[in-house]
Amino acid sequence: MSTESLEIAKSRYQAGKLAFENGQYREAVENLEKASALLFRNSRLGGEVEIWLVTAYEAAGRTDEAIALCQALQRHPFPETSKQAKQLLYILKAPKLQRPSEWMTEIPDLGAISDNDTKIRAAAKPGKSSRPAPTEPEIVDISQVNTKDNRFIWVALIVIVLTLSYLAWMSFY
Repeated sequence: MSTESLEIAKSRYQAGKLAFENGQYREAVENLEKASALLFRNSRLGGEVEIWLVTAYEAAGRTDEAIALCQALQRHPFPETSKQAKQLLYILKAPKLQRPSEWMTEIPDLGAISDNDTKIRAAAKPGKSSRPAPTEPEIVDISQVNTKDNRFIWVALIVIVLTLSYLAWMSFY
């Protein structure tokens, strides 16, 4: 294998991983298949690419291909690759559980809205902030405040005066 084809394979591998992580599973499968074709299947990198290809197949809805590749990878010469293949095969062959519909949330398709692009552009325009303007503090008319029923203040003042008097008297003796 030439250095050039190895670099192309690594580039395809990275592009496939990135596409997978971004939810573009068909593109991930394409890139990972091309990377796998350029590598030796029994190499460490070849096994790593094919493990990613298994997960991309499953995410793209191609479960039969994922299982077939996983079964082949169980006999891979690198123990880590064969161990991962066995674990993935166990997961892929596990029975699918039915989820009650009330557990699911349906996300509406916003692409169907005709003026969606206009709304998105309007929301993305820089300019006025969506935060409300700061409000000025409310001015309170002191003559309207009820100050007649504040016995607590007088009690507190008497306690403070008595305490200070006691401390002053104690400091002399």
